[in-house]
Amino acid sequence: MSSSRDDFGIAIRSALLQKGARQKFSLVFLLIISIIIFLLDTYQFKFIKLTKILINDSIYRATNIATAPFKMLPKLNEKIKETVFAIEENKDLKAELKNFRNKEFQVEFLKNQNDSLRKILESDVKIRGKSILAKVLLDKDSPYLKSIVINRGSKSGINKGMPVVDGNYLIGKIVEVNYLSSRVLLLNDLNSRIPITFGKEPIQAILSGKGENKPVLEYLPELYEPYGNQTVFTSGKDGLLLPGIPVGKTEMDELNVKVKLFSDPNQLSFVTVQLINTNKDKF
Repeated sequence: MSSSRDDFGIAIRSALLQKGARQKFSLVFLLIISIIIFLLDTYQFKFIKLTKILINDSIYRATNIATAPFKMLPKLNEKIKETVFAIEENKDLKAELKNFRNKEFQVEFLKNQNDSLRKILESDVKIRGKSILAKVLLDKDSPYLKSIVINRGSKSGINKGMPVVDGNYLIGKIVEVNYLSSRVLLLNDLNSRIPITFGKEPIQAILSGKGENKPVLEYLPELYEPYGNQTVFTSGKDGLLLPGIPVGKTEMDELNVKVKLFSDPNQLSFVTVQLINTNKDKF
């Protein structure tokens, strides 16, 4: 047992001695190499000079490549700042452009509204008595019921039965009056009945709404042979509507005589109410 321990200790000391010998040899070798290089550099041998130049160039190149990213950092930072600024500026410009477009649309809308009002004011219709301009607030449209709500009421002197026109053309009459608003029954409403006249004779009939775009002429004379493209006017025989207000043109639809209205009831923005005296009991 003791002999094995001695052998193990001897082996370790031998290894350490060998390692120390190798370290000493390495130091001596490096010292010799250093002296040789020093002497060669002192005497400026061509081979050593070229080797030195190549080594220096390699070191300079490697240093330049290694430090290039650090040199680019300030420029990269500036580029990032410029990009961020450009993105923010682009957002601001888009917002301004959107605002300008909205303003342009508003100007166009107001211009169209102004043109519409000017046409109404410049209309050559001769209204007996006074009239008042009203704006359409709401369309009450259903398959058969056609009416609009306007922003004028009893405060403005409006009463039931007053005719409502679009420019020169009749579109309906007042059927409900509030203090600041009124409801207008359009000519194509299912409940609309208007006495009219047309033709050279002239022919008297009733314009009846059917809930469609084109109302129908009813109660025509028995021997009358209808034909199209005749202008239809109010007759005024109900004592509510003024006579002679243009309504539309007759059109033949098989055996029915329809009237294509001069004013499209689906495209009303402003209308005019004729302020005439009406008999509420007759309505």
